Amino acid sequence: MTHEKHDEPPLLEVGGLKVAYGPVEALKGVDLTVRRGQIVTLLGANGAGKSSTLNSLVGLAAKKAGRVTFAGRDISALPPEMIVRMGMTLTPEGRRVFPTLTVDEHLLLGGVMHKARGEIDAVREDMLSRFPILRERLHQKAGSLSGGEQQMLAIARSMMSSPDLLLLDEPSLGLAPQIVDQIFELIAGLRERGLTILLVEQNVALSLEIADAGYVMANGLIVLSGSSAELRNSTEIQGAYLGA
Repeated sequence: MTHEKHDEPPLLEVGGLKVAYGPVEALKGVDLTVRRGQIVTLLGANGAGKSSTLNSLVGLAAKKAGRVTFAGRDISALPPEMIVRMGMTLTPEGRRVFPTLTVDEHLLLGGVMHKARGEIDAVREDMLSRFPILRERLHQKAGSLSGGEQQMLAIARSMMSSPDLLLLDEPSLGLAPQIVDQIFELIAGLRERGLTILLVEQNVALSLEIADAGYVMANGLIVLSGSSAELRNSTEIQGAYLGA
């Protein structure tokens, strides 16, 4: 199913994005577009620049050059907290939950910068409806949760700011196969409810199954792009990532 709306400007437009860590150029001029209502996946080997791209979009990695436009506004020089307030948020690789805080404390933290208390309560209730396991674990410390539960908590914490665009960095990393399927069903369900998602993911087959479009990165550059169907049928993708 495609959710592209080509009659309106892209929700996210990235042009010529460059990021360097000291002398090492991690991104060498990345161009990509995400339209409202899409899942777009960013594929590539470890070290290709995928996480650097996401971190740079939300202001966590300094841009050396390039322009990022979100919802029609140039956000290239904005700090992370302003970008989150505008409606873009990142669920980082490795989940990064605080082991000594409870599930409920994580949810409150996710919303506290952005909403009045009444709004926080309403969004929190929505999250607990979407993630029923978190309701069961509400007063447990995050460190006692399973990997899959921690990933759901990390996504729910990001969602507490009611983003228009969710950046997801390796949500299936380290999870058992049946839990990976659950996480991907959850991601597809979020899109069905109107969320736009930019997904970095090692599981190429599952990513292309739920995505509308994708980009392949290598050595800090986009080397291939297309609809998910086009990428699935690409001999390069099949040979490099799908084991054909």
